[in-house]
Amino acid sequence: MTALVIENLSHGFGVRKALSDVSLAVEPGAFMVLLGPNGAGKTTLVSLVTGLYNAQQGDIRIFGHSMRSDPLPALAGLGVVFQMPTLDLDLTVTENLAYHAALHGLSRREAAKRSTLELERLGIAERSHDKVRSLSGGLRRRVEIARALLHNPRLLIVDEATAGLDVAGRHLLLKHVRSMCGEGLSVLWATHMLDEVESADRLAVLHQGSVRWMGAAGEIASSGTLEAAFLRLTGEAA
Repeated sequence: MTALVIENLSHGFGVRKALSDVSLAVEPGAFMVLLGPNGAGKTTLVSLVTGLYNAQQGDIRIFGHSMRSDPLPALAGLGVVFQMPTLDLDLTVTENLAYHAALHGLSRREAAKRSTLELERLGIAERSHDKVRSLSGGLRRRVEIARALLHNPRLLIVDEATAGLDVAGRHLLLKHVRSMCGEGLSVLWATHMLDEVESADRLAVLHQGSVRWMGAAGEIASSGTLEAAFLRLTGEAA
C-alpha cells in the first residue's frame, strides 16, 4: 500500500493561496525529497499532512487512511520532525522521549527500550541524561529524529530539519534517515537545499504552491545540473 497519497490538495490563508492542486505519492521504503525555495509551500503541506490544519480541498491518505475521514489511524503511523524545534529544553533527553512515548501509549519498559535503541543508532546515547538545553543544535536535531521514530512509525515527515546545521551534521542526519528506508521506513524530506538531493531519490519540486516537476532525481539533471534545472523550474534562472 502506498505510504502517502496527496490528491488535488489546495489550501489558502485569506486571499493568499499557499497550495494549488498539489498531487504526489510516497511509495513504501522510498526517500522522497520535497524541494522548493523558501515560501514555496513546503511547511503548509507538512502542516496539512500532520493534521495541524484541515485541508480546504483535496485528500491526504496515509497507508490508505484518509486524514479527512479517518485521521486517528492515519496519524498513528506517522513520525514528524517539524521545522521549528519542539523539545523541552529543561527536560533531559530521556525525559523528552518518555513524554512522547506516553502520548503514543508505549509502556515505560517499551519506551526505555526504544529510546536506548534510537539514541544508540544516532550516536548520542551517552547524552541521554543531559538536559536538552546543554546540547548543540545538531545534537538536538538528532534527539528529534529519535523521538519521531520512537513509536516505530511507517512514514516519517521531516521539514527543513537540517537548517542551521553544519555540513557534517546535515550529512549524518541524512545518512541515518536514508538507512532507515532500507528497513521499510518511508520518508518525505522537505528542504530548500539542493545538496541534500541524491540521484536515487524521488523528487518533487514545489514552487509558489504547485508541483513543477516530479520523478527520479537523477532524471531532472540528465541534460545538465540539478541547480540549473531547479532555477529554470522556479523561474530564477538568469
